[in-house]
Amino acid sequence: ALIIAGSYGMAGAAILATKACLRSGAGKVTVRTPKRNYSIMQISVPEAVLQMDHEDSYFSEPVDTQAFDAVGMGPGIGIQEHTAIALIAQIRRSQCPILIDADALNILANHRAWMQQLPKGIIMTPHPAEFDRLSGGTSNGCYDRLSKARDMAERLGAYIILKGHYSALCLPDSHVIINPTGNAGMATAGCGDVLAGIITGLLARGYNQADACRVGMYLHGLAGDLAVRDLGQESLVAGDLIRYLPKAFNKVTE
Repeated sequence: ALIIAGSYGMAGAAILATKACLRSGAGKVTVRTPKRNYSIMQISVPEAVLQMDHEDSYFSEPVDTQAFDAVGMGPGIGIQEHTAIALIAQIRRSQCPILIDADALNILANHRAWMQQLPKGIIMTPHPAEFDRLSGGTSNGCYDRLSKARDMAERLGAYIILKGHYSALCLPDSHVIINPTGNAGMATAGCGDVLAGIITGLLARGYNQADACRVGMYLHGLAGDLAVRDLGQESLVAGDLIRYLPKAFNKVTE
């Protein structure tokens, strides 16, 4: 799997996504990140292979994805114009399943015409505010937002996970799957980066997009539920989900 994540000051997003990808069973994970993140990534995730961008502080150019089974991009990459141009070029040239999250979605919201260039089968994982920016306006509550997400998934041929207390997966055929796991304690910075890493890891293992999304959502929420039992909602942080992910895998395979 390839993770494209992080910028100067946002190495944490790359760390969380990469650790989650590894914990999801990906045999080898490569991280594309700016040069200034090298030391912290090497120390924090020694299991990952690092591929440094030529720029010190941001993602600046697309990379060859022929050697990868899946690519997840967006956590912490920022939204500056050089990164935006590199992102759409990366999406165009990637030949494996793609997941886009976080700042990758914010870039698309700033360049909405580019959405017509997205490949069929792409996975998008917006939280409510990111989705409203993507759709070009505010939503009148959860049901209106879900309806818009379902229409967008059908129009783009995409898999859209609308994150929330009960996340919803909108399929290209207009069906919607509601995830039963998860809790309010997971509404904290970095938890979305963990979900992106989990799903990218499952894609790399050979899961198709629909199954990677369904299983990934369920495991992500279950890890949060298991963590809350021991830690409580107030103290939950994104790294706890990664620590409890092995227990979540064990529970679903019992």
